Amino acid sequence: MSKLTRVLARSSTAGIAFALAMTAAVVAKADQSDAKKLLKAMSDYMAAQPAMSFAYDAILDVVTKDGQKLALVSSGDVLVNRPDKIRTTRAGGFGDVELSFDGKTLTLFGKNANVYAQVEVPGTLEHLVDELREKYHRPLPAADLLLSTSYDELMRDVVDIKDLGSGVVGGVECDTFAFRKNDADFQIWIAQGNRPYPCRYTITSRLLPSAPQYTVEVRNWKGGNEVAAGNFTFKNATNAQKIDPKEVRDKFSDLPAHFTMGGEK
Repeated sequence: MSKLTRVLARSSTAGIAFALAMTAAVVAKADQSDAKKLLKAMSDYMAAQPAMSFAYDAILDVVTKDGQKLALVSSGDVLVNRPDKIRTTRAGGFGDVELSFDGKTLTLFGKNANVYAQVEVPGTLEHLVDELREKYHRPLPAADLLLSTSYDELMRDVVDIKDLGSGVVGGVECDTFAFRKNDADFQIWIAQGNRPYPCRYTITSRLLPSAPQYTVEVRNWKGGNEVAAGNFTFKNATNAQKIDPKEVRDKFSDLPAHFTMGGEK
């Protein structure tokens, strides 16, 4: 092959790649209405479930002072009875925590340390999510997806939407969308068919160095009559020590014991 032929071949390949990229960009822009419609369908489906349960795997990115990105992996289960009951678990290499809420009392149980804390937070699941996030700095896994108003929460401050077509998560074919906000991006995979539940959800910070992510991947989804009855009131079967809610941040850390937050020595 002559030098000229090789140059033309490379140019042709680059041109095709550029054309495909431009086509993908146009399609992504053109299908914003479909993305909104399917996200709303997911939100309506979730809100209509009187009960839901699923297992999940989560990945939390932690960025060190020298810019190294580390992934902390955990797994757990979620059980919800609308409008005001939830039980979640989260187990990883550094913690094993159960959260339960019966409509009145919120309990956090640290299985490794065998301690628990309780606080009265009467109200709906939506009220609980707000209290946990704003007051106690302990957001529920993928909490925005559990709210009856999840569409409004997810779409707030969205400035760009991309339809990424079909994808497969855990053997389930999904519609995939990417959303951009001023301070964060999120990507969501929604199961196709008559059960449009979220199969995977990734949030990416745009304000922090190295753009850390938090990802939740859903398994064993069940809704409505498929969900077995659950008990949401804490039973202290292990004679765990009760601690003050103010100690929760120390006793129920999301980080391994040898990690320290930025600014600490």
